[in-house]
Amino acid sequence: MLDFAIFAVTFLLILVGAVLYLYPASRQASGIPGLAPTDEKDGNLPDIIASSSLHEFLVNLHEKYGPLVSFWFGRRLVVSLGSIDLLKQHINPNRLLDPFETMLKSLLRYQSSLNGDTGESHMRRKLYENGVTKSLQSNIALIQKLSEELLAKWLSLPEAQHVPLCQHMLGFAMKSVTQTAMGSSFEDDREVIRFRRHHDAIWSEIGKGFLDGSLDKNMTRKKHYEDVCTWAVYFLTTSEDVQQNLYREVDRVLGKGPITLEKIEQLRYCRQVLCETVRTAKLTPIAAQLQELEGRVDQHTIPKETLVLYALGVMLQDSSSWPSPYKFDPERFNEESAMKNLSLLGFSGSQECPELRFAYMVTTVLLSVLVRKLYLRPVKGQVMETKYELVTSPKEEAWITVSKRS
Repeated sequence: MLDFAIFAVTFLLILVGAVLYLYPASRQASGIPGLAPTDEKDGNLPDIIASSSLHEFLVNLHEKYGPLVSFWFGRRLVVSLGSIDLLKQHINPNRLLDPFETMLKSLLRYQSSLNGDTGESHMRRKLYENGVTKSLQSNIALIQKLSEELLAKWLSLPEAQHVPLCQHMLGFAMKSVTQTAMGSSFEDDREVIRFRRHHDAIWSEIGKGFLDGSLDKNMTRKKHYEDVCTWAVYFLTTSEDVQQNLYREVDRVLGKGPITLEKIEQLRYCRQVLCETVRTAKLTPIAAQLQELEGRVDQHTIPKETLVLYALGVMLQDSSSWPSPYKFDPERFNEESAMKNLSLLGFSGSQECPELRFAYMVTTVLLSVLVRKLYLRPVKGQVMETKYELVTSPKEEAWITVSKRS
């Protein structure tokens, strides 16, 4: 009888363990509100696909359940933070991680090392920062030259002609990066086109279906420099007042002289335009950290090895942090609190990634060259739809018109 009881208890424990493993809906998300899995194997992946992107899925999830939510990716628990206040509770300013790398490692069940990763991350970031600083110092004249080439191309166009903004910004960005990083061999447009083809093919394989729900074979990890340039020019076309304010600052600071790093630092309003561009476009809608140790946020426990998403796209248009959040208004960054919020989200200050810093410099030079000579105008009737991947971009071509300043 005792043997039978031991067998029965053992069998019951095995059965419960099997159910917990095979049926994730039976596992509790530490009391965090959110969705139960809709599929035994894929968790909430069908819901993400139905929402068109992970960002749009998170927007709906946070609207329904609040700033702290949970869902399942396969059999893995994922927690999402949707407010700056919760981000302040969770973020570790001494732990600087690449969001793409963190999410990829988590989904591949990469086992993190609590001892070595932080030092490695800081060392890698320091190398990146030193490389970007040297690149900025030595290549600003090159960026100005490429910007002036684009200006000359636009000045040659009839005023009524529609300009394919995304296409031109992609070409400008590819030339900027290849020539600053790899030298004069990429002055030949054919080499730039060949590089872009290989670049897209590689990132398509890496990014295929990567937590965005699209499972699109053509998905690529867009680079910040291309999309910052595209969105900045596009938003300038939508606001004549902002464009004119930027023109006055550029004319006052630069005059007819060359662009230098020292003068770029004085373009305060231009930096506000770029900050508002990043915020309004929700440039990077999602970041991530791996919860290496069990922690607590807003009285809820987050288990060890949980993938924690920062729903930056939700936070960047949260009305409690940004008055009139859907309005493009660079003036909001006159307030120190707005700059602090943007810094917390990783788009400014000490949390700003080296790649974004490079993108800010390239875009500043480009805008300084363009607005001194051109009026930038939107195409009437155009409806801009957005594609949310690892970096946000226009879903279709963005068309503008240009005319020469008198």
